[in-house]
Amino acid sequence: MLRGIPRTVRLLAFGAFLNAVVSFTFVYLFLYLTGPRGLSVAEAGVISGVGGAGLIAGNFTGGWFGDRYGHRRMLLTGACVSGAALVTLPVLPLAALYAVLPLAQYASGVVRAANSALVAVSVPEGGRRQSFALTRFASNGGFTVGPPLGALIAARFSYDWLFLADGLGTLLFAAYAAAILPARGTAHSVPAHDPQAPGLWSELRARPALPVLLAAIVCVDLVYRQQYSTLPVFLADHGHGAQFYGWLIAINGGVILCLELPAAHALRRRAPLTVVGAGLLLVGLGYAMLIPGAGTLYAVAMMASLTLGEILYKTTATAYVADEAPRHAQGRFQSLYAGASISGQVLAPPLGGALYTAAPALLWPLCAVLAGGAGLAVLAARRVRQPSRTLRPVRPRGARAVRFRS
Repeated sequence: MLRGIPRTVRLLAFGAFLNAVVSFTFVYLFLYLTGPRGLSVAEAGVISGVGGAGLIAGNFTGGWFGDRYGHRRMLLTGACVSGAALVTLPVLPLAALYAVLPLAQYASGVVRAANSALVAVSVPEGGRRQSFALTRFASNGGFTVGPPLGALIAARFSYDWLFLADGLGTLLFAAYAAAILPARGTAHSVPAHDPQAPGLWSELRARPALPVLLAAIVCVDLVYRQQYSTLPVFLADHGHGAQFYGWLIAINGGVILCLELPAAHALRRRAPLTVVGAGLLLVGLGYAMLIPGAGTLYAVAMMASLTLGEILYKTTATAYVADEAPRHAQGRFQSLYAGASISGQVLAPPLGGALYTAAPALLWPLCAVLAGGAGLAVLAARRVRQPSRTLRPVRPRGARAVRFRS
């Protein structure tokens, strides 16, 4: 399964694992703000929301900077800024948190977009699914280790040490990335900016299925992330404790770690939009299983369907966007997908919470309809005729001319 994955991608995946292990502060941020910092729930919510907005903005813009200045440079810059901000955060006054936390999150979003672009430019078109599956596998593995480690650090020392560990770990990740990515003469370091190339919107119009996919990803991410906001509240309201919810999340993580790489290998020849559409339909089916009630069987079936849907759509959609991107806009295409794929982190809690408070019986049917509609839209987009693309040369600085589709 790993035979066709380039060495650079394997090294990037290992770096993603290390970075995910120490990226635990966002899990405990709310507890930190309402605990040691003494903020009210409302104040902590505002700061967390502003930080989340910074993360979204970093994902949406990081690829633009990468295309213009080089993805390696943006990865290193983002990691250094994020790490330095996190190290200083515990000693800052409360007022400064409103500026420094969004900055740290923005830089983290830039790192995420740059990392995806680096994987994309390291692998030829058509062979990217397994590479993206490997990086997701590494990140999920690190996230499995990170939160328990963070809880141990907070219990043995203090929450301040969480930020110190996260910041130093992020700076070490920057040093590691600088060592494994050549500084000159590769697609990782050479800017792909071409002032005479078509603009982003022209490139999107030339690929009509892609905007459909991005809109579908925004819809399904709003639905998918209800598992971290309204789902635990729903389960608690129906007599299930935190331990039951924890086991459900463990099912999600365990199945992904076991099946995502084999699934990417087995389905690598399948039409990508078919695989993505099927995955989105499974997400909708999962939430539909909660409509009859919150029994143990319903909840486990919901999480199994949701997880299988995630395995199908996330890696495949990321690789599809990379395959569709022209070389001069690879970073911007990855930024569009990265921002869409994390939009639910900001949108899901307030929208889902408001609907659950006003009309709890409508939440899961609406989630099922949104995800199901998104899946059907992606399946229908397979029939959209793609305009022919011309070949045009691009001469990045320091490299010979290459040809690509635009």
